[in-house]
Amino acid sequence: MFDELANLHKKCFPNKPWSADDFRELKQSGCEIIMSENGFIVYRIVLDEAEIITVGVNPEKRRLGIASAMIGIIEKTIKSQGVNKIFLEVASNNIPAQKLYEILGFKVVGLRPKYYDGVDAILMSKDI
Repeated sequence: MFDELANLHKKCFPNKPWSADDFRELKQSGCEIIMSENGFIVYRIVLDEAEIITVGVNPEKRRLGIASAMIGIIEKTIKSQGVNKIFLEVASNNIPAQKLYEILGFKVVGLRPKYYDGVDAILMSKDI
């Protein structure tokens, strides 16, 4: 599973690919991972809040609803576990992801200047 995740991550993020060990460490640290043939999402729950760590979809399969479906799956799962808020960070230059999160009901709640190698991170949250 971790090798497949690393290969898919490399397709999604060729400039900063994560290794199988990176995913293994995330899982060991308490993160949950949902993976399909063309996408993945990594998240963690802390008390009554969840944080989406990363979402990736194979570039050839984007705009088909894969990310929306994965986020929907985790929303249902974590809500049943008592979670009432989800947080995430997205690069300020990643306009497609920002639009997706806004469509899914996420709101901008803050900014981390120069968080991603000089690019600001936009903090977003959603009550569920």
